[in-house]
Amino acid sequence: MDLPILPLAVTMMAGPQLVSSVILVTTPRAVRVSLAFLAGVAIAVAVGVTAMFFVAAAFGGAVGLGSESDRGSAGNVVKYVLVGLLVLLALRNWRGRATAEPPKWLGALMDAGPGRAFRTGLLVILLMPSDLIVLLTVGVHLRQTHATPLAALPFWALTVLIAALPLLALLLFHRRAATAMPRVREWMNTHSWLINIAVCVLFVLIILSGA
Repeated sequence: MDLPILPLAVTMMAGPQLVSSVILVTTPRAVRVSLAFLAGVAIAVAVGVTAMFFVAAAFGGAVGLGSESDRGSAGNVVKYVLVGLLVLLALRNWRGRATAEPPKWLGALMDAGPGRAFRTGLLVILLMPSDLIVLLTVGVHLRQTHATPLAALPFWALTVLIAALPLLALLLFHRRAATAMPRVREWMNTHSWLINIAVCVLFVLIILSGA
């Protein structure tokens, strides 16, 4: 069990990923489409971790990633570069906060069926720059600690669990959740820029604390 990468699961789902999950539980076929979304997320994370593990292995084979305890190692240099990219992304979200709008595809999820929900679960992981950075960080960490992708199973499970929280709330609290979720959805839509900045800051802190 590779515990140091567990906090990265939070950054995997914060942002449009969790907004998608919230939107889907406010649709008429909430349970069916949410389960399809979760299946997409689960597959995407498993594929992403494995792919980035081999990317890190190829890079490490060429230059050597070194040890996590060596701040000057190639693996840690990669992490510092990722930190710089995240800082730039946070600044971009801050500068554009006045005109920020949620992606149009989020609104289309209100009419999503299981097929679209499944594809959304795949794409919000595999096409989101922030999630690709998370997956690459996980891959680099696994290679530096001489672990296999199986060591990321707790990370995978926690990511899927976070994605499932809106559905679990709906199943457990029924009417209260059905009343609250639309308000949560609207707040997250109008404050997407703030959520993105918070995700970047959290991710930077996690990387720096482990580098």
